[in-house]
Amino acid sequence: MNRREEPLTYASSGVDIGAGDRAVEMIKAHVASTLRPEVVGSIGGFGGLFSIGDLAGRNSLLVASTDGVGTKSVVAGQMGKYDTIGIDLVAMSVDDVATCGADPLFFLDYISVGKVVPEHIDSVVAGVARGCREAGCALIGGEISEHPGLMNETEFDLVGFAVGLVDRDQVLPRDVRAGDRIVGLASPGLRSNGYSLARQAFARADISLNEPAWKGAHHSLGEELLTPSVIYAPALSHLREHVSVHAFVHVTGGGIAGNLVRALPPHCDGVVTRGRFPEPRIFSIVQKAGNISDDEMEQVFNLGLGMLVVVAAGDLHKTLDTVRASGHEAWEVGEIVVGHGKAQVVRS
Repeated sequence: MNRREEPLTYASSGVDIGAGDRAVEMIKAHVASTLRPEVVGSIGGFGGLFSIGDLAGRNSLLVASTDGVGTKSVVAGQMGKYDTIGIDLVAMSVDDVATCGADPLFFLDYISVGKVVPEHIDSVVAGVARGCREAGCALIGGEISEHPGLMNETEFDLVGFAVGLVDRDQVLPRDVRAGDRIVGLASPGLRSNGYSLARQAFARADISLNEPAWKGAHHSLGEELLTPSVIYAPALSHLREHVSVHAFVHVTGGGIAGNLVRALPPHCDGVVTRGRFPEPRIFSIVQKAGNISDDEMEQVFNLGLGMLVVVAAGDLHKTLDTVRASGHEAWEVGEIVVGHGKAQVVRS
């Protein structure tokens, strides 16, 4: 029998159902660790069930968001380190939900791979579960999809989906006005944005991810780039209980100004000043490696601020104290002024 006459199977076509089943068995404990009382049923059904009967009021709204981790997954694959990328995945979506004034309820993930390696899937979902526990949301479902011919065996991509709940009269942003202050919450790294530029910068400079992150560092550049994204949602929820927040701004793709503008009314501008907050060393390393302009850095990276909070001037100090008590570094980084709905980053 020649090769063309051999009967085809799904496995010989590159899809290993058995490996997928083994991966599902391995992740069940991670999923169970995130469950809330509102979760109905268990993993393996056609859909995830979540009861909102005791949570929702007549004016409650569901808030949904979806996002991925960009090419940070490439760095994870190159480093063979899969245990924290799931935290990034959760952070991207639950913090988007939280910017609307909502509390995250549940999360779903989609993992596409060139080849299912159960141990890698287990590590990824362990990170997703950890992120869900930090955010206080349940992981109620997901999908593992093997794509031979579309992706190389070592390639993978992640997409997350988060749903939260907010009362209609508490939806943010609201009441943003000239004179408000902007508080920035620290991000120790790139979160999940700008990795295509960072990877190209290091490749062009012939800098290996296995080199020390900087002179004297005891960890590699790749490990530094895989610093997990901070999950701000619990701190934002706590802050809303103590301060009348006017807006939250999740600093992701587009940088500080590109995201701040989304929270501004037509009659206001937002100004954030570099120099009012420390910028983690990784940003200057990326900039030097790629000979990247300041303008480009500001348009792509968070520069050390992962979340912005807009509050009345009278609430500034209480906001700083409350956020810091939640375990986050925070600074007054800017203000809202009379303008035309534009945002900018200026240098002190």
